[in-house]
Amino acid sequence: MQKFVYSFQEGKKDMKNLLGGKGASLAEMTNIGLSVPQGFTITTEACNAYYKTNRSIPDLIKQQTLETLSDLEDKMDKGLGDANNPLLVSVRSGSVISMPGMMDTILNLGMNDETVVGVAKLTNNPRFAYDSYRRFIQMFSNVVFGIDGYYFEQLLEDTREQKGYLSDPELSAEDWQEVITGYKNIVKKHTKQSFPQDPKDQLFLAINAVFDSWNNERAKVYRRLHKIPDHLGTAVTIQSMVFGNMGNDSGTGVAFTRNPSTGENKLYGEYLINAQGEDVVAGVRTPQPIATLKEEMPDVYKRFVETSELLEQHYEDMQDIEFTVERGELYILQTRNGKRTAQAAIRIAVEMAAADFIDKKTALLRVDPNQLDQLLHSSIDHSFARNVLTQGLPASPGAATGQVVFDANEAEQLAKEGKKVILVRAETTPDDIHGMVASQAIVTSRGGMTSHAAVVARGMGKACICGCETIKIDAKEKQFTVNDVVVKFGETITIDGATGDIMLGEVPMTDPNLSSEFQRLLTWADEEREIGVRANADNQRDAEKAFEFGATGIGLCRTEHMFMESERIPTVQKMIMAENFEERQAALEQLLPMQQADFEAVFEAMQGYPVTVRLLDPPLHEFLPSKEELLVEVTKLQILEPQSEELEQKEQLLNKVRQLDEHNPMLGLRGCRLGIMYPEIYDMQAKAIFYAAAALAERNVNVNPEIMIPLVGHVNELREMRQVVVEAANKVEEETGRTTTYTVGTMIEIPRAALTADQIAEEADFFSFGTNDLTQTTFGYSRDDAEGKFLQNYVDNKVIPENPFVAIDQKGVGKLVETASELGRATKPELKLGICGEHGGEESSIEFFHQTGLDYVSCSPYRVPLARLAAAQATIRNK
Repeated sequence: MQKFVYSFQEGKKDMKNLLGGKGASLAEMTNIGLSVPQGFTITTEACNAYYKTNRSIPDLIKQQTLETLSDLEDKMDKGLGDANNPLLVSVRSGSVISMPGMMDTILNLGMNDETVVGVAKLTNNPRFAYDSYRRFIQMFSNVVFGIDGYYFEQLLEDTREQKGYLSDPELSAEDWQEVITGYKNIVKKHTKQSFPQDPKDQLFLAINAVFDSWNNERAKVYRRLHKIPDHLGTAVTIQSMVFGNMGNDSGTGVAFTRNPSTGENKLYGEYLINAQGEDVVAGVRTPQPIATLKEEMPDVYKRFVETSELLEQHYEDMQDIEFTVERGELYILQTRNGKRTAQAAIRIAVEMAAADFIDKKTALLRVDPNQLDQLLHSSIDHSFARNVLTQGLPASPGAATGQVVFDANEAEQLAKEGKKVILVRAETTPDDIHGMVASQAIVTSRGGMTSHAAVVARGMGKACICGCETIKIDAKEKQFTVNDVVVKFGETITIDGATGDIMLGEVPMTDPNLSSEFQRLLTWADEEREIGVRANADNQRDAEKAFEFGATGIGLCRTEHMFMESERIPTVQKMIMAENFEERQAALEQLLPMQQADFEAVFEAMQGYPVTVRLLDPPLHEFLPSKEELLVEVTKLQILEPQSEELEQKEQLLNKVRQLDEHNPMLGLRGCRLGIMYPEIYDMQAKAIFYAAAALAERNVNVNPEIMIPLVGHVNELREMRQVVVEAANKVEEETGRTTTYTVGTMIEIPRAALTADQIAEEADFFSFGTNDLTQTTFGYSRDDAEGKFLQNYVDNKVIPENPFVAIDQKGVGKLVETASELGRATKPELKLGICGEHGGEESSIEFFHQTGLDYVSCSPYRVPLARLAAAQATIRNK
């Protein structure tokens, strides 16, 4: 018989796939002797069984749940629904991979009209009992019945106003009883039934709701964002309740064993006296820093510090710990590896390795390569005299400028329109996840450093300020005020998540300052990785940035980008408009010194590392105005200036555009086809490369050019173009007396090239996989059309697992890469293999290229650190 339910005593930390992160950690903490409220976990396999049986709990799972519940009642000497000695439990989700706040939780389950009286007698605290009951009704009704929390909050606010109270703790037991009656009426109005009184009915309704929450919209968005598989399912943990809202000797909090923003080795967190856990996370009240607990409850604080150190040592990582203090007794409700910023992740990993807490390989695996992007972009210029409007808690570092929005849907819509927005809310809820993803930063007027907004923003690498209580938000009028200053929807603000400062308007930014820990980690990565990392760079600025970030070469230098410079376009157009070889050659002679200067700058910036120069690739019409624009201009001139010289020039240009017009330019006259039709173009570019190399050799600058012929599909195309390059090299050598060592290769970007790579290798010194075009030609997708029209739908509906332009399609495009690599090296074992598509900067693709045996990946300059780390991780994982 399959086991679906495990008590905490039966589980352990390596059962995460079965018990979820929460269930596994609670079992582990129980078994190492920590004070954990007793309970049990229903497995992720039960969740999958629930969905297979049309979202109903199979009888075997119900039976095992009731049996394990009975054992829990015996251990606790309490009964679920026992009016005299009631057991109250929490029902929580628990994903295999942490998804904070994305799924549902219910606290105080087991409360009803009878057990609330029993709790009041047992605790001698009726106010606490009825407060707990009203919390349960609100949470249960929201999670299980889908009733918006607004209705309950509004009734509570009306009650406070009627009675002249400023805060919840002022309400008496009798006041809470009135509120409970009102809450029940809300439930009846919305569901046409009374609030359920049978605790076992409550339990199974709650389990259903938690399983359902695995597929709520925010959970699906979060999984898509973090690439978490849908089939994992969630576990459900049922745990006996402990209460932080039993008076001033009770409380609840969340703490990290190290600072999750900076990585500082210092306890970091916050707590609330006389409160339940959701008050801290939801941001309804602004909590106190954990350090002040030392003054309020010194014994509890001492025990908590000891427990935190024990948990960090046990799990060998920074921990995110939830705790409750009930009448002076400390209970640990959860521990998990804490979400952290890139800055913190690097510092924690490096410091733990330096202290021999973990080894270097483990340290490298601890940092998510995708997080490094956070560290490579701008922060607020410290020389700028800040005009700070107000200040909140610095919940997640980074700086951002954007237009103010107050609604997650508006944030998403405006971001789709290309606008940068900052989401400003009283507090965020998991339902705001799509707006948070779309925003540059998040600001909340309530909540603390461990609130939902703070935790999610840190995980995303977005700047965030919380608990900015001076901000008064008027959602109806779409504005917020700080004293007399009004900031309306759409107005621009800048925030600094490192200081908590909020400023009006746009503020100047500076380039990032990379920490010594960052450099140290990447040095370890370079020692470990077996695959090289180059950069795609088309100019001196990008080449210098690539070199600064540790690239050991340029894997793709696109010469067409050099042609696009505004002062060169007229000469390029003159070359295109030429009616004969002589006119075209004259224009090319004007372009040659410009290209030479470009290559000198890039070669010099790379200081002897290899530079792969791709000869002209796009169709010529891309350097001319669009046909539609020219038609409009010609029509206007025909009416207004029919005899003008300008009209004659525009008509000639329009005729040329029409001549070059193609039904499918991506598969038309471009790449090596252009070189074969007009070999003088490739001849000029090759000469510019060799003249640049000769000029730098005069100055004792080492140059290592690799000349790449694009879009080769047949070996004869490469053979012919290679001859053009060789002849150009010989001519320049004769003129300058300088010999340049160089190689000639091709970009593998159409399927025929991959399938005949053994033949193409006869003429190639290297292959560079152009996976962007290879993906287009393999799938038969036009990327711009596919991404704009149907590709996201394909991903959302699981037609394909993910966007193949983001991560390499290993079973299709990847198979062509493997085939070409094997065939090419069968012909020429020393054949150099690289990849220069965008996949060269994507983590899972880098691991695939490592496994395939490529020599290097090449990506944009700002992705180089990510690629260096991902390459090291691929080496470690595949040893």
